[in-house]
Amino acid sequence: MLIKPIDTEMRETALQLSGPLIVSRGRVHHLGGLPGFCAVADGSVKAAVYYCCEDGECEIVSLDSRQENIGTGTKLIELVIREAARLGCSKVWLITSNDNTRAIRFYQKRGFDMVAVHREAITKARKLKPAIPLLGYDGIPVRHEVEFEYRLTPV
Repeated sequence: MLIKPIDTEMRETALQLSGPLIVSRGRVHHLGGLPGFCAVADGSVKAAVYYCCEDGECEIVSLDSRQENIGTGTKLIELVIREAARLGCSKVWLITSNDNTRAIRFYQKRGFDMVAVHREAITKARKLKPAIPLLGYDGIPVRHEVEFEYRLTPV
Protein backbone atom coordinates (compact mmCIF):
# COMPACT_ATOMS: atom_id res chain seq x y z
CA MET A 1 0.00 0.00 0.00
CA LEU A 2 1.32 3.42 -0.99
CA ILE A 3 0.75 6.29 1.42
CA LYS A 4 1.00 9.79 -0.01
CA PRO A 5 -0.35 13.32 0.33
CA ILE A 6 -3.79 13.79 -1.18
CA ASP A 7 -3.25 15.45 -4.52
CA THR A 8 -5.62 16.78 -7.17
CA GLU A 9 -5.72 13.42 -8.92
CA MET A 10 -6.76 11.46 -5.79
CA ARG A 11 -8.92 14.10 -4.07
CA GLU A 12 -12.30 13.17 -5.61
CA THR A 13 -11.79 9.48 -4.89
CA ALA A 14 -10.62 10.18 -1.34
CA LEU A 15 -13.68 12.36 -0.70
CA GLN A 16 -15.91 9.35 -1.37
CA LEU A 17 -14.74 7.79 1.92
CA SER A 18 -16.00 10.56 4.21
CA GLY A 19 -18.13 12.77 2.04
CA PRO A 20 -17.28 16.40 1.39
CA LEU A 21 -18.51 17.91 4.67
CA ILE A 22 -17.61 17.33 8.33
CA VAL A 23 -18.90 19.26 11.35
CA SER A 24 -16.83 19.40 14.55
CA ARG A 25 -17.22 21.77 17.49
CA GLY A 26 -19.88 23.65 15.52
CA ARG A 27 -17.53 24.33 12.61
CA VAL A 28 -18.22 23.14 9.08
CA HIS A 29 -15.15 21.72 7.33
CA HIS A 30 -15.10 21.26 3.56
CA LEU A 31 -12.68 18.37 3.08
CA GLY A 32 -12.01 19.30 -0.53
CA GLY A 33 -10.04 22.31 0.68
CA LEU A 34 -8.03 20.61 3.45
CA PRO A 35 -4.63 18.92 3.28
CA GLY A 36 -4.45 15.22 3.93
CA PHE A 37 -2.85 11.87 3.26
CA CYS A 38 -4.27 8.79 1.62
CA ALA A 39 -3.44 5.11 1.30
CA VAL A 40 -3.67 3.75 -2.24
CA ALA A 41 -3.69 0.13 -3.37
CA ASP A 42 -4.64 -1.35 -6.74
CA GLY A 43 -5.20 2.17 -8.07
CA SER A 44 -7.89 3.10 -5.53
CA VAL A 45 -7.94 5.04 -2.28
CA LYS A 46 -8.34 2.67 0.67
CA ALA A 47 -8.02 5.23 3.50
CA ALA A 48 -7.74 8.98 3.94
CA VAL A 49 -7.08 11.51 6.68
CA TYR A 50 -7.72 15.25 6.50
CA TYR A 51 -6.39 17.82 8.93
CA CYS A 52 -6.45 21.53 9.64
CA CYS A 53 -3.56 23.31 11.39
CA GLU A 54 -4.41 26.74 12.81
CA ASP A 55 -3.27 28.85 15.74
CA GLY A 56 -0.64 26.34 16.84
CA GLU A 57 -3.03 23.38 16.97
CA CYS A 58 -3.82 20.65 14.47
CA GLU A 59 -7.27 19.11 14.18
CA ILE A 60 -7.70 15.73 12.56
CA VAL A 61 -10.97 16.49 10.82
CA SER A 62 -11.62 13.08 9.28
CA LEU A 63 -10.07 9.61 9.21
CA ASP A 64 -11.76 6.87 7.22
CA SER A 65 -10.57 3.50 6.01
CA ARG A 66 -12.07 0.76 3.89
CA GLN A 67 -9.68 -1.78 5.41
CA GLU A 68 -9.30 -1.89 9.17
CA ASN A 69 -6.81 -3.63 11.44
CA ILE A 70 -3.87 -3.56 9.03
CA GLY A 71 -2.13 -0.43 10.37
CA THR A 72 -3.18 2.03 7.68
CA GLY A 73 -5.07 4.36 10.02
CA THR A 74 -2.15 4.36 12.43
CA LYS A 75 0.27 5.31 9.64
CA LEU A 76 -2.00 8.15 8.50
CA ILE A 77 -2.31 9.47 12.08
CA GLU A 78 1.48 9.30 12.50
CA LEU A 79 1.94 11.39 9.34
CA VAL A 80 -0.43 14.06 10.63
CA ILE A 81 1.36 14.14 13.99
CA ARG A 82 4.71 14.54 12.21
CA GLU A 83 3.35 17.32 10.02
CA ALA A 84 1.82 19.11 13.02
CA ALA A 85 5.16 18.92 14.87
CA ARG A 86 6.97 20.24 11.79
CA LEU A 87 4.56 23.18 11.70
CA GLY A 88 5.20 23.91 15.39
CA CYS A 89 1.78 22.87 16.69
CA SER A 90 1.44 22.20 20.41
CA LYS A 91 -1.14 19.44 20.00
CA VAL A 92 -3.16 17.31 17.61
CA TRP A 93 -6.82 17.00 18.50
CA LEU A 94 -9.95 15.42 17.08
CA ILE A 95 -13.60 14.78 17.63
CA THR A 96 -15.46 11.50 17.34
CA SER A 97 -19.05 10.64 18.13
CA ASN A 98 -20.20 9.01 21.36
CA ASP A 99 -21.38 5.86 19.54
CA ASN A 100 -18.03 5.21 17.84
CA THR A 101 -16.52 2.94 20.48
CA ARG A 102 -14.03 1.48 18.00
CA ALA A 103 -12.61 4.94 17.29
CA ILE A 104 -12.52 5.74 21.00
CA ARG A 105 -10.39 2.63 21.60
CA PHE A 106 -8.28 3.29 18.48
CA TYR A 107 -7.24 6.81 19.54
CA GLN A 108 -6.55 5.90 23.16
CA LYS A 109 -4.33 3.01 22.10
CA ARG A 110 -2.31 5.50 20.01
CA GLY A 111 -1.62 7.90 22.85
CA PHE A 112 -4.55 10.29 22.53
CA ASP A 113 -6.19 11.44 25.77
CA MET A 114 -9.93 11.97 26.14
CA VAL A 115 -10.22 15.58 27.26
CA ALA A 116 -13.91 16.47 26.89
CA VAL A 117 -17.40 15.29 26.12
CA HIS A 118 -19.43 18.00 24.41
CA ARG A 119 -22.97 17.09 25.34
CA GLU A 120 -25.58 17.37 22.58
CA ALA A 121 -23.01 18.84 20.16
CA ILE A 122 -23.98 16.39 17.44
CA THR A 123 -27.65 17.05 18.04
CA LYS A 124 -26.85 20.73 17.30
CA ALA A 125 -24.59 19.81 14.35
CA ARG A 126 -27.56 18.22 12.58
CA LYS A 127 -28.79 21.75 11.86
CA LEU A 128 -25.63 22.23 9.77
CA LYS A 129 -25.48 18.67 8.40
CA PRO A 130 -28.93 17.00 8.47
CA ALA A 131 -27.49 13.73 7.10
CA ILE A 132 -25.95 12.86 10.48
CA PRO A 133 -27.88 9.75 11.59
CA LEU A 134 -29.89 9.64 14.80
CA LEU A 135 -28.66 6.12 15.58
CA GLY A 136 -25.08 4.98 15.11
CA TYR A 137 -23.00 1.92 15.79
CA ASP A 138 -24.76 -0.80 17.77
CA GLY A 139 -27.97 1.25 17.79
CA ILE A 140 -26.46 3.88 20.09
CA PRO A 141 -28.08 7.34 19.78
CA VAL A 142 -25.59 9.77 18.19
CA ARG A 143 -25.67 12.91 20.35
CA HIS A 144 -22.32 13.89 21.83
CA GLU A 145 -18.86 14.77 20.55
CA VAL A 146 -15.93 13.13 22.33
CA GLU A 147 -12.72 15.17 22.12
CA PHE A 148 -9.24 13.65 22.16
CA GLU A 149 -5.83 15.27 22.07
CA TYR A 150 -2.24 14.24 21.57
CA ARG A 151 0.19 16.69 23.16
CA LEU A 152 3.28 17.58 21.14
CA THR A 153 4.66 19.99 23.74
CA PRO A 154 4.29 19.85 27.53
CA VAL A 155 1.41 21.79 29.06
